[in-house]
Amino acid sequence: MSNILKKIKKANLVGRGGAAYPTYLKWQAVKKEKNFPKYVICNASEGELGLCKDIYILENFPEMVLKGMKIAMDFLGTKYAYFNFNAKYYELVRKRLDPMIKKHGDKGYVLRVFKEKPSYIGGEETALLNAIEGQRVEPRLKPPYPSEKGLFCQPTLIHNVETLFNIAKVEEGTYDVKRFMSVCGKVKNPGVFYFHENYTIEKVLHESKNYPDFDFFVQVGGSASGPVFNMEQIKEKIVTGAGSIEIYDKKMDVKKLLSKWFDFYANESCGKCTPCREGTFQLAKLVKDNKKVPWKEIMEILDTLDKTAFCALGGGVSVGVRSYLENVVCNS
Repeated sequence: MSNILKKIKKANLVGRGGAAYPTYLKWQAVKKEKNFPKYVICNASEGELGLCKDIYILENFPEMVLKGMKIAMDFLGTKYAYFNFNAKYYELVRKRLDPMIKKHGDKGYVLRVFKEKPSYIGGEETALLNAIEGQRVEPRLKPPYPSEKGLFCQPTLIHNVETLFNIAKVEEGTYDVKRFMSVCGKVKNPGVFYFHENYTIEKVLHESKNYPDFDFFVQVGGSASGPVFNMEQIKEKIVTGAGSIEIYDKKMDVKKLLSKWFDFYANESCGKCTPCREGTFQLAKLVKDNKKVPWKEIMEILDTLDKTAFCALGGGVSVGVRSYLENVVCNS
């Protein structure tokens, strides 16, 4: 096992895009493949509601992200990499990032920038591959996984912005088991904060000076797909998923919240599978067309989505709704 792989394994480094998959296992999977060339991709899509940590990292620590990419490329024995950018993000960081990319190019690395239309589905790793290849932006059937057959059918390592930042920290010996957390919603001090990954949600809110003075609930790990917790639960729960916390007033209108979620999913569905395409549309319509929340009908559609959606993004529609119903509505 190489020295950097040993360091990554010892640090218990996991992906920061939401799945929290052990980084060293991902590296091993791509390394063992015999086909060349191999590719490294930085996933800077960040298309879900409530997320802004990746752009914060790119604006403040672009050299660390590039260093993480270089370390990964050297480990895999490749010189090819892609920055997959939310197009809005690229415009914010290009003046600082482009000279750095050119500098790496002068050293023999081939780093290309791909700008995609901001979207939720565009962050799914196989949809991202399709986008770069010029195909329809929709998920692929897995297996094969990107580590086996990724970009242009070659072994591909895909990492989130923060994961690459952490790889650079591990290599330097400065990784301190912290993570970036974006805090938004009904708060006084929104922004991105850097805390120990085991901080409870309650501690994060206090330390960031965002603990509300009203009854509230939170959504963690993404303001569309993340679970919802009440004030008691956040005393023990930690920040998971993509590292976000959104605060809601407990008095918030239920229909307004459900519409926020369902409208987002209906607009962002890639349309590949019928359950997601039609299900999210029907969910949004149900909330809009009824004075009272039709919970029974909503849960029936969510059950179908959980069982039949093609990808995890469709299956994630129910997470926020079910946890909100259980932890807030039925707990009041």
